[in-house]
Amino acid sequence: MIIATAGHVDHGKTSLIRALTHIDTDRLEEEKRRGMSIDLGFAYADFGLAKPIGFVDVPGHERFVRNMLAGVAAIDCALLVIAADDGPMPQTLEHLAILELLGVQHLVVALTKIDRVDAARTAEAMREIRTLLANTRMPSALIFPLIATKGEGVEALRESLTDLARQIEAKASIAATSSDPAGNFRMSIDRAFVMAGAGLVVSGAVYTGRAQVGDRVIVSPAGVEARIRSIHAQNQSAQVAFAGQRCALNLSGADLKKEDVGRGAWLLAEQIHAPTQRLDVELTLLASEARFLADGASVQLHLAATSIPARVALLRTKTLGAGQTELAQLVLDRPIAALHGDRFVLRDQAAQRTIGGGRVIDPFGPVRGRAKEGRLLELDAMRVPTAHEALFLMLALKPDGLDLQQFECAWNLNPAQQAHLRSLPGLRVIARKRQDLAVAEAQWQAIKDRLLEAIAQYHAAYADSLGPSESALLALASRNATIASAALRVLLDEQAIVRDGLVVRAPGHRARMNEKDRLLFERISIILLANGLRPPIVGDLAKVLEIDPAVLLVFLQRASQGGHIAAVASNRFYLPATIADLAQIAGELAVQTPESGFDAAAYRDRSGIGRNSTIQVLEYFDRHGVTRFSGNRRWMSETYARKVT
Repeated sequence: MIIATAGHVDHGKTSLIRALTHIDTDRLEEEKRRGMSIDLGFAYADFGLAKPIGFVDVPGHERFVRNMLAGVAAIDCALLVIAADDGPMPQTLEHLAILELLGVQHLVVALTKIDRVDAARTAEAMREIRTLLANTRMPSALIFPLIATKGEGVEALRESLTDLARQIEAKASIAATSSDPAGNFRMSIDRAFVMAGAGLVVSGAVYTGRAQVGDRVIVSPAGVEARIRSIHAQNQSAQVAFAGQRCALNLSGADLKKEDVGRGAWLLAEQIHAPTQRLDVELTLLASEARFLADGASVQLHLAATSIPARVALLRTKTLGAGQTELAQLVLDRPIAALHGDRFVLRDQAAQRTIGGGRVIDPFGPVRGRAKEGRLLELDAMRVPTAHEALFLMLALKPDGLDLQQFECAWNLNPAQQAHLRSLPGLRVIARKRQDLAVAEAQWQAIKDRLLEAIAQYHAAYADSLGPSESALLALASRNATIASAALRVLLDEQAIVRDGLVVRAPGHRARMNEKDRLLFERISIILLANGLRPPIVGDLAKVLEIDPAVLLVFLQRASQGGHIAAVASNRFYLPATIADLAQIAGELAVQTPESGFDAAAYRDRSGIGRNSTIQVLEYFDRHGVTRFSGNRRWMSETYARKVT
């Protein structure tokens, strides 16, 4: 269990930690000289449980709220310290508001310095605390009157914390032994230092998942790879770090620098390293705020141990009043690591007061269209408790599919959770090299039906044509060519649609030619077949056929419009079957060079059709979407290479 103090300056937080743990958390010389905490302090105590309890002592002065926020971002319990003589003070109120915004689940109150007041004042202070807590999520939090410097009342507090720790420890034990912990590994760094003989050490709270000695992790947002050399969890040597612990990790990495891992950085599993500068959030303005929050306001964002300037874009209104909650986008000064569900706190631009906070809905907010009704409906869908609920609500709003890998990253789903999500009934996953897409099964079937309907309508309208090109058919079926082409591939595999060269048709369709054209086309086909992959140019073909070249060219152009023949160049035509063979060669080369692609020379050598014909064929493939050309290299387009799961 991790416990953090909270409360006004000089109310005895550090003294109480010392009474509970026998450790002075004021480690800085300036803190000892001034008798006041200015940064986070850490202590561990053996309360007779399987693991020590970790304490984070936070500064109480208003000038150091930024440090306080870094210490309470991922805790199990807050220990709110209030002096009996003062009662609740300004920083008491602000710290309590911060705990509320961060969703801290457990609160215990220590009423300190009761030796400085009489019994009546102690009772009055108790009533003040109850009034303060009445409008929070923890109105019945236990209150322990005590004298920390003398140890009076401390034992009762220790016993209460021990009971709470047992409950939390039971849940942590399940997480520690589980082969499928929720989420990928994610640790917020609040301290980094170099230890003699060990090297770079970082410490912080593990939010989700688990990692073990030897694992490779990513320092985010810097994107630097590191390896875990050793682990201290809850101040004990360990082989595994898991959610709910404070850990110190000894890191190594060829490119790792201390400046990469300062307070505010994260250690992450590689698959969730996705820095972002636009967070779509659910934002609440504190009920105590006297001023409204205007659209475009500049604020200071605190998320985990990160502190960064941001601008607020309200999505449904121009102003936000006290106590109100609304959707907003936070536009950050620089990228950070954030995921769905992360809690955050906002302070004013000058960082003088806490004004509100909330939780991240979508860490990958769009640059354009952020306030459109369709986008707002998507954000409402992502506010539900579970990923699978959100996914199907999103798919209902996005009939042309969504980026599944980005969704899984946003929700921090580990591989086992991803596999479960993808196996859910009613979901179709379209696997792509860089981006898997998800579509509801009903929408998937609707797209297939539209493809079949579109090709039937095309045949009815153009009976003399062999069929439409794939790109033309896809445009008729869906706004998302990725999903439509995947559906087309399935229909081709099922032979509900067949391919002739680069056009497609229904299996029973035969293009109608008049008798004269049919006889001429048969003669042309015999000659082209005899020449294999290197058909003659129009002039040479006309000589063999003993036809005027101009007349033959007009016929070939008309036949190409109907899909009977392919006009690869102005003077060279190929049969659809030959085009299919040439495309197959390109596909074989692409499989052998998936990353680097292939060049024209490789295609020339594999096909044997010569340099000029190679250039003509490859440029024809580029125009028709068979290949993708970049930097003198080619790759098969996703339309021809995509697989469906």
